[in-house]
Amino acid sequence: MKSKTLTALGLAALGLFHAGAQTNRPNLLFILTEDQGAHLGFIGTPGVRTPNMDALARSGVYFRNAYVVYPVCSASKAAIYTGLHNHANGLMNNTANFFMPADQFTDRERRSGLYSIYQRNRVKAEIPTLVERLQAAGYRGAVTGKLHVSPNEKFPYEKFFSSRDADSVRNFIREAQAKGQPWQVFYTIGKPHRRFVNSDEQAIRVKPAEVKLPACLADTPVVRKDWCEYLASIEVADESLKTPLEILRASGQETNTIVVFMGDHGPAFPHGKMTLYELGLCVPLVIRVPWLKGGFRSDALVSELDLTPTLLALLGLEPMAKSHGLSLQPILEGKPGAKGHEYIFAEISNKGPLPNDGIQERSLSDGRWKLIYRENVERPWRTMQDDSKFWKTWGNRTYDETVRLKDKFPEHFRILAELDPQSLGGKVPALELYDLQSDPDEMRNLATDPKHGAELDRLYAALRQWVRDTDDPAVHPPPAPPRN
Repeated sequence: MKSKTLTALGLAALGLFHAGAQTNRPNLLFILTEDQGAHLGFIGTPGVRTPNMDALARSGVYFRNAYVVYPVCSASKAAIYTGLHNHANGLMNNTANFFMPADQFTDRERRSGLYSIYQRNRVKAEIPTLVERLQAAGYRGAVTGKLHVSPNEKFPYEKFFSSRDADSVRNFIREAQAKGQPWQVFYTIGKPHRRFVNSDEQAIRVKPAEVKLPACLADTPVVRKDWCEYLASIEVADESLKTPLEILRASGQETNTIVVFMGDHGPAFPHGKMTLYELGLCVPLVIRVPWLKGGFRSDALVSELDLTPTLLALLGLEPMAKSHGLSLQPILEGKPGAKGHEYIFAEISNKGPLPNDGIQERSLSDGRWKLIYRENVERPWRTMQDDSKFWKTWGNRTYDETVRLKDKFPEHFRILAELDPQSLGGKVPALELYDLQSDPDEMRNLATDPKHGAELDRLYAALRQWVRDTDDPAVHPPPAPPRN
């Protein structure tokens, strides 16, 4: 309650909030790019230019150590919307994308095989979402581009727009203003999701000689081309970012609108999307609060779970009854000693939803040391997204190239075989430990190195405590760490 009171007083002092009035409540513009890891010009990613993302980052607070907790689209969004890990909120993997209000479903659509398949893979009825909370507070809501969470009843947006339909977004904001209502827009940009820009058909600005490949990718001309096309697609996303920001600026509501920009998880490469490595989990995150001083970077460990508690606090609304995240408001306010998390946890539930009979994966990091823990590794089945593998449908150059040159790049083939054991026969390790300071691309597994036993034991104990604290039903870590 204290943070709520301070927020209201702070807004009132700036003429942006009046108790009991909806008219001047702050608005929310949440911009989400798809499959963008922490790669943009603002942080010095070689070869890419992102002037619009950079400008937004400079005007707000950029979080250098921001993570998702489930590295695939639907599950990542569910974590944002609920502030809860996915084994708690109920949505454990990708789901159907019905881009419409729930009351527009036909009976046939509700009974369709595609929709009914996902009956268990959805946010639980008793778990409130950010959209529901804002609607209850009088906010009008719109979503663009994609919803891709379930069930639609838990995400009661009033309007569903194409991301290319700038006029409708503009009119939606005008109508809310005319009625004296605050608004929320969840603006999804479909890039840099594969298919990337195909440089065989369209010239791109990114040059192979200027980029730096992550060490987990085999450095061949074909893989380098694939990475360049990924960065070029980030540049496409950057250009798309101009639209919602220009709409906001033209509305006259910029000084009364919180802006959040982030990627939903990393790109579809080995060690990226649908993996618990840094390339899959680490994303760009900017929060701009117009009544707070921005223009700085935070090194705090933060996650997407923090967004709902942060936004509720900034908007002067009561927190969720249950949350695995924390409010970043003290960090945004620049308060001395403000901190993020001690550990960031993440998960993947293969062959889910519950009960899960595939490989179960959990990870935690303290920013320096990273532990990945797995169960059911004897069952050679992991979910590899199609866009991480196939050329014909998704334009993936890296998978086939790594297989083709497996004798020349055996370590890179090993990584790929572990990610796709059902196709390539890899042996999936039960435990991995990495020193992110000396090995940021996670190439040297230190789990069996006795020199690092103390770090392994510390992280493993924290993992077991997290499993208990969050009631994770799918893993049962034994008292002692397993040996690979």
